Amino acid sequence: MASLPYPTTEYAAAGHGGDGLVEMNALDSLEKNHDRAQQHKHGRQEHYNKMASEIPQDRFDDEISVYEDDDNQSMARSIASSVLTADGIHDLPGFYVVCFVILIGDMSRGVFFPSMWPLVSELGGTQVTLGYSVAAFSFGRILVSPLFGSWSVTYGYSKTLLVSCSILFVGTLLYAQVQNVGKSQFLIFSQTILGVGSGTLGVTRAYIADITAQRNRTTYMAWITAVQYAGFTVTPFIGAIFNKTMTNFDVQWGIFRLNMYTAPAYFMSCVIAATIALMRVYFRDRERIQTTKDPKKKSARRAAIDDHANQLTFIGVTVYDCCILGCMLLNVATKGSIGSYETLGINIAELQFAMSSARAGTIVASCGTVGVAALLSMGYLAMFFSDIQLICGGMMIMCCGILSLAFLEDGSSNPTWKFILSIFLVYSVGYPIGHTALIGLFSKIVGRRPQGTLLGWFASAGSFARLTFPIMSGYIANYAGLSALCYVLICILGVSTVVTLLNHKTLTFLSQ
Repeated sequence: MASLPYPTTEYAAAGHGGDGLVEMNALDSLEKNHDRAQQHKHGRQEHYNKMASEIPQDRFDDEISVYEDDDNQSMARSIASSVLTADGIHDLPGFYVVCFVILIGDMSRGVFFPSMWPLVSELGGTQVTLGYSVAAFSFGRILVSPLFGSWSVTYGYSKTLLVSCSILFVGTLLYAQVQNVGKSQFLIFSQTILGVGSGTLGVTRAYIADITAQRNRTTYMAWITAVQYAGFTVTPFIGAIFNKTMTNFDVQWGIFRLNMYTAPAYFMSCVIAATIALMRVYFRDRERIQTTKDPKKKSARRAAIDDHANQLTFIGVTVYDCCILGCMLLNVATKGSIGSYETLGINIAELQFAMSSARAGTIVASCGTVGVAALLSMGYLAMFFSDIQLICGGMMIMCCGILSLAFLEDGSSNPTWKFILSIFLVYSVGYPIGHTALIGLFSKIVGRRPQGTLLGWFASAGSFARLTFPIMSGYIANYAGLSALCYVLICILGVSTVVTLLNHKTLTFLSQ
């Protein structure tokens, strides 16, 4: 053991303890990994030397800062997984497990989407009741998103995600009992528990930020957003199948009841249980590595960015804080608009276009599938457009989609293409591209600061939007009509676009 070049603290961090009883294969693995780490370090030093001899000093400092930013991330507790790549994902198994956690979080919203309005109607509720039921999910997320974000820093990602998934599992079982209880209040309560269990968006985004290089972060954020978006917009296919095949099916044994309303809940229980099992087997926790850097080594570009970020604005807060708040408000605008569609989509399809809930759910899921494809192409879009351009373009396309529903005639005689066009523009193009670029921009502005808590607050801002907008939409649609709601949403998105364009230089500079 004395021949190993690892200090005692690093060796203990690998999970072997201090008793000295280590198997030979573990020793060989550690020695090989140390050699790889030394080769990686030596290769990077040679690259630095080559850069220093070929490019000017100012540019050299900027290039070095990119590498420093990317390496100052997090480290797995196992030394065998702590050798980081320059551009790729540093922990691929962990990335896949986190994708499953993200998926089930929004599947809890998407699978229930086609049957939510029929269930509310059976319980005797109205559009206002539907608004409160949808908002309850986001209310649960608001309660715990900052808490889970801070837990991920204090207790680690693994414990935080296991707790959240367990709560989500309980929420699905409660949802399955809504029909037995027969009260819309219990539906709202179960939706709240589901929201609490899925309140880890900030945690999962912080994990991805920890294991990816900053220069490619928008692409990786697009990947996990595609997973999240698939959970919300593609899985209504599953709910639509349950609606179609189990319309006249209802079997009950005691408190266990299986029909079109409860089947999605039991399906989700099985998926969540499988995700927890995968997490226990394949997910390895990571600890944040805090390093102290010599301020004298700060590049000229980084010093200029920090100086500008710390300047005070006319309202008495720093430029950096204003940008963080602005991104959160943009999150409210985009998430709130999609939340209004989530609330009234099936209701609009039934009352204005004479569609069944199964057909409307299929249309939403189909457009959501196209949206996932758009998210997966974000890497290519980022080569030609900046984050600001993608954000503003996405919001303008959402405005066009909402506008197509603003001039519907009363009754169910409206052409179906208007509904399909609106869903396509919002679900397939506008929201997925604009919102994903916003997440990438926010993460870049946060930079090297601990991202768990800030991304938790960012997720809470989105949950706040999905709490307030559904309730607002229910009241406006019920008392003022659908057209009034469309005008309100267009106004919110339009103002957000203008403000973003006016401040694009500052946002772009701080996100470097």
